[in-house]
Amino acid sequence: YQVEADQPGQQATDIFDANPLLPGIILVEQGNLVGMISRRRFLEQMSRPYGLCLFLNRPLTVLYSFISSEVSVFPGKTLIVTATRQALKRPPEQLYEPVVVQIEPQVYRLLDVYQLLVAQSQIHELTRKLLYEQTQAQMIQAEKMASLGRMVAGVAHEILNPVNFISGNIRYLSNYSQDLIRLLSIYQSEVSNPSQKIIDVKEEIELDFVVNDLTQIIDSMRIGAERLKGIAGSLRSFSHTNENDLRPVDIHNCIDNTLLILNNRLKNSVEIIKQYGDVPTLTCHFGQISQVFMNLISNAVDALEEKAKEKTLTGELQTSDQSTWEPSITIATERHTSDDPTSQNKNAWVLIKISDNGPGIPKEIQGRIFETFFTTKPVGEGTGLGLAISHQIVVEKHNGKINLQSEEGQGTTFEILLPVQPST
Repeated sequence: YQVEADQPGQQATDIFDANPLLPGIILVEQGNLVGMISRRRFLEQMSRPYGLCLFLNRPLTVLYSFISSEVSVFPGKTLIVTATRQALKRPPEQLYEPVVVQIEPQVYRLLDVYQLLVAQSQIHELTRKLLYEQTQAQMIQAEKMASLGRMVAGVAHEILNPVNFISGNIRYLSNYSQDLIRLLSIYQSEVSNPSQKIIDVKEEIELDFVVNDLTQIIDSMRIGAERLKGIAGSLRSFSHTNENDLRPVDIHNCIDNTLLILNNRLKNSVEIIKQYGDVPTLTCHFGQISQVFMNLISNAVDALEEKAKEKTLTGELQTSDQSTWEPSITIATERHTSDDPTSQNKNAWVLIKISDNGPGIPKEIQGRIFETFFTTKPVGEGTGLGLAISHQIVVEKHNGKINLQSEEGQGTTFEILLPVQPST
């Protein structure tokens, strides 16, 4: 209740009698806040000797001057947690006094401290439930990834066995075929008058074509077997998740393995530009760093596909500079000089940049991209865990840094800074 300060104390009595749960009344003067008289302080003063005679027929300002307590006033947009914290910091004699909330200019409401505590308790309970659900989701996702990693490692191992067998026998097959071709060549030179049957069979099987094509077929089989070995090896390395497995890693080999796994998404659609510098070998978790590259490159491919789809729908075939847009991802590595003036090794870091010329990330959400469960993808297409996990791996697991640079319409760059040696 807002009551004019010049009203008699009797009006306050009538208001409290009509509203047994009202914590107090707000005193105003021409709409401006004068103060607040709580029910507790009002009854306290009225119960004193001569209290009724002193205050019932006099203006409420007289009663307020006797109370002379400090009033806590909060803007309407104040967070409940903040208001509760400040209310509980008041002196003991004011601890249970209501607080005044200014809804808008010249509009005030009273809020009991008990109501603040109940609201804060509900917020804490909701927060606890949300954190529990998020933790459970992370645990489930982590278990899924661990199970998938074990399965992939097993499949890769099973693939390598027959592939190694095939690859090893291709060498003998090549040698044997060359010996047979050489023997056939000698027969052709030694036998000047072959029978008609030999001539007919030679024409039927197109002997000259078979001899030329046989070598090419064996070479293609060798290349295919080596590619299978590379893919299986990459999958096995990528799925290796032993937390204690810190070992020297060639970062370029790590990136190339990731690109080999993603080859099916990249071929004929995205140009990969490698700008590898002279960087030292890192001591890190190979599988974890591979996962970071997998997440970032996959996100870049998604962004490029989104931009290509938009251009197809709008019929926009050229960018603003009138040059044909071609989706591309640039991966660059270089030594990085330490920014710490006390650092003994100025080149103790390796910088990896993964850039795309996609649609970019809006500025208003750039500060949230590393948050757990935050995603801009439609329901069912994104979990909001990829970048959060990447941030955790780089920052928490390797004491590195990961930064974002993005401009709408121009593209996105992720910068990954990794220490050459892990911190002890």
